[in-house]
Amino acid sequence: MCGIAGIVFADSRPVDAERLADMIAAISHRGPDETRLFTQPGVGLAHARLSIIDIDGGRQPMTTDDGRLSVVFNGEIFNYLELRDELVARGRRFRTRSDTEVLLHLYAEYGDRLVEHLNGQWAFAIWDEPARRLFVSRDRLGVRPLFYTTAGGAFRFGSEIKALFADVNVPRRLDLVALDQLLTYWCTLPPRTMFEGVEELPPGHSMSVREGRVEIRQYWQLSFEPMETRSEGEYVEELRALLADAVRLRLRSDVPVGAYLSGGLDSSVTSALAQRAVGGRLRTFSIAFDDPLFDESAMQRDVASWLRTAHDEVRCTSADIVRVLPDVVWHTETPLLRTAPAPLFLLSRAVRRAGFKVVVTGEGADEVFGGYDIFKEAKIRRFCAANPGSRRRPSLLRRLYPYLPTLHQQSDAYLQAFFKAGPDRESPFFSHMPRWTMTSRIKSFLTPDARAAAAAAGPQPPAVPERFRSWDPFCQAQFLEMAQLLPGYILSAQGDRVALAHGVEARYPFLDVRVVEFASRLPTRLKMKVLNEKYVLKQAAAGLIPESVRCRAKQPYRAPDGDGVATTADYARELLAPETLQRDGVFRPEAVAALVRKLRDGRAIGVRDHMAVTAVLSTGLLLEQFVHRTRRVTHASVHAPVAPVHR
Repeated sequence: MCGIAGIVFADSRPVDAERLADMIAAISHRGPDETRLFTQPGVGLAHARLSIIDIDGGRQPMTTDDGRLSVVFNGEIFNYLELRDELVARGRRFRTRSDTEVLLHLYAEYGDRLVEHLNGQWAFAIWDEPARRLFVSRDRLGVRPLFYTTAGGAFRFGSEIKALFADVNVPRRLDLVALDQLLTYWCTLPPRTMFEGVEELPPGHSMSVREGRVEIRQYWQLSFEPMETRSEGEYVEELRALLADAVRLRLRSDVPVGAYLSGGLDSSVTSALAQRAVGGRLRTFSIAFDDPLFDESAMQRDVASWLRTAHDEVRCTSADIVRVLPDVVWHTETPLLRTAPAPLFLLSRAVRRAGFKVVVTGEGADEVFGGYDIFKEAKIRRFCAANPGSRRRPSLLRRLYPYLPTLHQQSDAYLQAFFKAGPDRESPFFSHMPRWTMTSRIKSFLTPDARAAAAAAGPQPPAVPERFRSWDPFCQAQFLEMAQLLPGYILSAQGDRVALAHGVEARYPFLDVRVVEFASRLPTRLKMKVLNEKYVLKQAAAGLIPESVRCRAKQPYRAPDGDGVATTADYARELLAPETLQRDGVFRPEAVAALVRKLRDGRAIGVRDHMAVTAVLSTGLLLEQFVHRTRRVTHASVHAPVAPVHR
């Protein structure tokens, strides 16, 4: 995995190589092995490399022999060997063994439609010299990020926003509309980011930049259309074959590949398939917590023992979370509502120290096969709403969230009121309204000016496809989770950003496009059978993993809450001080002070208070690091050739 950056002018003025070097140096953690530049009149491309495939020949920026096309690429094309064979049959000649060169030849053959041939995770930019045009693309599910701005009279892009901020022509201002979105949906809605004037290319989209004009088009859309009827056994066998091949492709690497193992169904399946594919002893990595409420280490060890992997355990304490949270915000470039990215940040550091650059993980299975409790919750809420006078149906709500004991102590009336939030069953957002309503309550901490600025933009609902209302309600909920929270939070704050902070590439077999499109056409009864989540995946996992894990109820990954951070960290006391909050003008000092007192006195109530203090504190860290006192990164180690790089 890598980091990319670039500058394109509407005319042929020269690109300042020093400025370009500053941009790529700001994200050199994504590719610590080598950093190189490419410049021509009107364009500059930069690449920070994490060398994984074709260690010697895969250097970037990469240019074709005739000098017509140049590329910088962040990601992996997992079917590159098959594509290479097809291109060779069409007369194409290769100088390297890299997937990067496959991109160049695919573009030469198919133009913008090259993305239709790719199975992978990517963000890349191809400079087409004869057309004086930059083509930029991001993968279907949004595994790899891509940000851009047109500030300062040029088009600038980068894998992270800090690459853009390395250029002094790019302003740094918090976008209060984006903050309002985050305090509803847990993330911003592309193209908006947390900073005014900086935009994000949405997943499944490509972009063309030519003579100062930017054009964006969608090349792939998640859709839920039923496939032809088959037997349950046929569905299960096809899924098992697809997953095995998805894992096989993601083990393609010239460096060792490890696996994350949480102790749950998803990571156990990917680890089991990887263990079979490598034919040796797979190295697995897990997070363990001192707090038994969050710790799953016993189950992780059981799975590792059953699979016979070489297992590493990283223990994480609340003090560790306090210590690394500023670094996590620096890398994620967004306020956070949970501290969950912090342990994953520590895990990736341990993986890199163990000598690994690549891991396969189980992320995506809950979205693709309907594993989250939010899917159960919506199903029960619809069932209860069909007979609101029933006294028995509310008791079903007690089957939700078994890992939240305080919720189970509440009365039926409380549970009905708590889960009723939102509009009626006909709303396209029925499934997610309770979550969004709960999170939106954090906005009560905003200053009147901040709330007014956000409200001035009007309603900001997530975009949905035209056929969305015709889908099964279960599939509607899946779409909202896959199109919004998955790329905006799971694959970003808990994925790409904390892994690449230490130069570790995560690969996601469950997000193989073939698996995703297969699952989207499955009958919903095979995803959730009554309240048995991920039913078809559990059937496909039979014999692969321990039965205790295969049949275990879903327990989501969680980490200790942020109250300890707010009450023990020196930086928190400074950022939550009334004078600091008054300066920033985002949150009401008196409301935050009351919240901190509640936390200090042990009177915090539920998830809302913990999420609120994490949001306020991480917003302060974001402002401090990016707006008020931005970190500087030198470019002393960057090679800066001005001639095209031929590889």
